[in-house]
Amino acid sequence: MPREAASATRQCLVSRETLPADEMVRFVVAPDGSVVPDLRRELPGRGVWVTATRAAVAEAERKRLFARGFKQAVTVEPGLAERVDALMERGALQALSIARKAGTLVTGFTKVETAVNRGDVAALVTALDAAPDGVRKMRAVVLRRFGTVDTVPVIRIFASAQLDLALGSANVIHAALTAGRASDAVIDRVQRLARYRGLDVSDGFDGNATADLAAPQD
Repeated sequence: MPREAASATRQCLVSRETLPADEMVRFVVAPDGSVVPDLRRELPGRGVWVTATRAAVAEAERKRLFARGFKQAVTVEPGLAERVDALMERGALQALSIARKAGTLVTGFTKVETAVNRGDVAALVTALDAAPDGVRKMRAVVLRRFGTVDTVPVIRIFASAQLDLALGSANVIHAALTAGRASDAVIDRVQRLARYRGLDVSDGFDGNATADLAAPQD
């Protein structure tokens, strides 16, 4: 089936709210009768839609709403909400890998600092397990260049080991995304993952959130 247009709206199986398709997860029934997520919205067959949050997907599973939505008996393997999370996380990490290959991602403190000083940064990536001293130093680089830490979005949602695997490097702690379509794809997928997990969007350096992707302030 063709991918849903970004402007399309669908009704949530759980809340019955009508929302943009981009804020929802589509599910279909596999040939064996099991319910599977269709994050790319491309699989054939009738689809049902759930608001793209872990809580909503878990509620649909817990209340056995998929059978009602599909109007047939279906099988929902336990842990559906966790599987959707894992698929979203994998998609975001794959997008990072693609950005690296496209040349819109650099790693290492020195290269990231250079990109920041050029003003050519769409977002920063900092490992969840980055040492506090390294985070303070990167914060100082951004503050020195822009006069505020709110100018550059910060992605802090992956551990260093995850970044290592995605980027084919060792000990990735700091990275920078520069302008480009590949970087836009990373930011979009990370935003979706953060919303799904119910993460607060606050300052990635100063706050407690693991993803700061709010629009830069003027």
